[in-house]
Amino acid sequence: MSIPRLHIDEPLAEGTEIEAAPGQAHHLGVLRRGPGDAVRLFNAACGEHAATIAQIRKDRARFAVGARLRPSALEPGPVLLVAALKRDAMDWLVEKATELGAVRIQPVLTRRTVAERANAQRLAAIARGAAEQCERLSVPVVTEAVPLHRILDAWDATPLVVAMERSAAPPLRVAAQGLRHPALLVGPEGGFEGAELDDLRRRPFVVPAALGPRILRAETAAVAGLAALQALVGDWA
Repeated sequence: MSIPRLHIDEPLAEGTEIEAAPGQAHHLGVLRRGPGDAVRLFNAACGEHAATIAQIRKDRARFAVGARLRPSALEPGPVLLVAALKRDAMDWLVEKATELGAVRIQPVLTRRTVAERANAQRLAAIARGAAEQCERLSVPVVTEAVPLHRILDAWDATPLVVAMERSAAPPLRVAAQGLRHPALLVGPEGGFEGAELDDLRRRPFVVPAALGPRILRAETAAVAGLAALQALVGDWA
């Protein structure tokens, strides 16, 4: 029987007891775990600790924190900016982006965006569950959807790789050479409008890139782009 991993925001120290986060008692109940059963608790600041369930009720639980199993460690990864998608596609993408090591997931609003908003709270919960499953120590930050022009106006010097379909952009393998910790921007179904592409090309931090000869769905392009970046210049390399 596998030991559940649970992300806890509170500091973790051997010999202490801490309260479960909302929803975790219910999750453990579904798994038929009870007092004395083993769990693992983690966060980016404290690493991962062995623990046991000290108390559990329908909606509350407490954990007895044991020895540290893994120290805290930096988990650098790409930032993903993606045009807001419909609910099922966005949920799936957040899960996969977490597994691929994204450190921040930023939905953006473009002229052809198919969704007007993204539920950041629900998406953050999906990211947390994915981090628990894939043995990350950190959980990516998921933010509210923001218009593309506002994101670009506030951007720092971080290279922003932009997936530009149907353009003369170089292959991602070429575009990514020499980049350190780049971010990735993927547009909506139907692509960016001409004015948006013109604005992107004017930005000095934008790195146009092509993701192959086929037209990809937005969520496919985001996952493919993240995987390729991780393989070329990320922690897969």
